[in-house]
Amino acid sequence: MEALDLEHWHDFFVASAGASAGLVGLVFVAISINLKQILERPGQAERAGETVIPLASVLLISLVALVPGLGIRTFGWELVVFGGLAWLVTTRIELKALKNRHYMRALHIWSRIVINQPANLLVVIGGLSLLMGFGGGLTWMAAGAIFSFAGALLNAWVLLIEILR
Repeated sequence: MEALDLEHWHDFFVASAGASAGLVGLVFVAISINLKQILERPGQAERAGETVIPLASVLLISLVALVPGLGIRTFGWELVVFGGLAWLVTTRIELKALKNRHYMRALHIWSRIVINQPANLLVVIGGLSLLMGFGGGLTWMAAGAIFSFAGALLNAWVLLIEILR
């Protein structure tokens, strides 16, 4: 089954590594351009972190996936660990934002949750699927990467453009 075989996913992981590295760079440019405004607004520095964490996770996962001879079960554990850590940290940031009301409208926090929670949880589900040997395998991880990219694009826009309004 292709969803459980790393070799069939080589091109995806090459593209994913490049895309996540590029988006991490975009986020750091956005942060550096608007650093003063980001630091002045409550919760925006955390939002920047919330953007970088899933992308860094996808980047690390993609690079590990490209290591020759990596076993699928070992990779499954790496997905669970990287995805789980990313999920824990971003969830903590989102809970803090909810508690401290670090958003302008309820829609803002919910859009972050709807994108960031699946981004990280789908990676964990993909890892568990690889460990169990069925259930979609790397397709889950791919969906998590796509959510990570969507969240990064949304947050980069906010940190670069919307923060100046």
